Amino acid sequence: MNAATTAEPIAPEQLRDDGAVRGVQRSRLRFSDAMSLGAVGVRARPMRAFLSALGIAIGIAAMIAVVGISTSSQARLNEQLSALGTNLLTAEANTSLLGENTSLPTNTIDKVRSMAGVESASGTGEIEVNVYRTRFIDAGATGGIKVHAADLDLLTVTGTELGAGAWLNHASSQFPGVVLGADAAQNLGVVTPGTQVWLGERLFTVLGILKPSVLAPELDNAALIGEQIAESEFGWDGSPTVVYERSDDDRIDEIRQRLPGTVNPQAPEEVAVSRPSDALAAKFAADQAFTGLLVGLGSIALLVGGIGVANTMIISVLERRQEIGLRRALGATRSHIRVQFLVEALLLSALGGLFGCLLGAAVTAVIAALSGWPFSIPAELYVVAVGSTLGIGAVAGLYPAVRAARTPPTAALSS
Repeated sequence: MNAATTAEPIAPEQLRDDGAVRGVQRSRLRFSDAMSLGAVGVRARPMRAFLSALGIAIGIAAMIAVVGISTSSQARLNEQLSALGTNLLTAEANTSLLGENTSLPTNTIDKVRSMAGVESASGTGEIEVNVYRTRFIDAGATGGIKVHAADLDLLTVTGTELGAGAWLNHASSQFPGVVLGADAAQNLGVVTPGTQVWLGERLFTVLGILKPSVLAPELDNAALIGEQIAESEFGWDGSPTVVYERSDDDRIDEIRQRLPGTVNPQAPEEVAVSRPSDALAAKFAADQAFTGLLVGLGSIALLVGGIGVANTMIISVLERRQEIGLRRALGATRSHIRVQFLVEALLLSALGGLFGCLLGAAVTAVIAALSGWPFSIPAELYVVAVGSTLGIGAVAGLYPAVRAARTPPTAALSS
């Protein structure tokens, strides 16, 4: 008589809640076996797995790209500020207490240069004339271009670079020559120096074209002429509109407080002082707020992706009832079934997270390259992204895994 015929039947009271027999050593599911079982569903239905992981990937890619673009932009800003410095102050005429327009004294630049702690100073004075491509352009089509008399040290103080041609000097500032800002040249259709434009009812020769100015963006849409030609041709009185000055880094706050009283001792409130680097920092802070909004939208996409994973896992449990019943009949415990389907959900989420990281990094790299920014994504962002996807996968797969584990073997096999 063999062992099969002599084996005694198992009484119901010998079964534990998880289906194992009391007094018998519990079977264990090795990590490698759990991963293999979890991958069965992914391999068996690759298209469904791909679409489920895609929802996770889109949410992760959106967050990675948004944060990456923001950090790359900040890296570019930090590079620019490191190269140009944050010790530039500007002073310009403010309105009076009665709301009237005021002007700076004619000797303002010399006063600023004589201040202790000031390294250099320069400025521009606006002239009430317009500039056009030719004399036949409509008088109202100014394009917003302002004509300024420029001090010769303007480029050095503001950190602005020439894109083409030459800057004003002691000789050329006496003759009808003009240097155009980057936007002004584009609006006038001037590409190369040597072109002539119609400025103040006469022709001026374009001597140079500036690159975009980071710390003095008002120069981008300006036409700059020499102070001598401005006085002789247009009657400019020598009063600057904006004064730029560079200070010692350690004394920048002190100079900022002393500057209005030095420029206009009788009415210091009529002098407005600003720090261009502060405006750039404020702009970046505004961009950060917008970035937070986009990250929130990416989180919603990630949540939708998690719901997609949960839906996929529930359908998978319903479709694989026979497999579950067969594994239970062969000795798999409820915990084994839970681990199998939980691992499958984690694999789907992990695949989506990894693909999303790659996609988000690629989008960031393309935009950074097109914008001329350095590629910058914090390494911890990848850890947070993958960790969040695993967390969502665990939550999304928990209910389907529990539901699968609670399926009785007889009900599964008879379906």
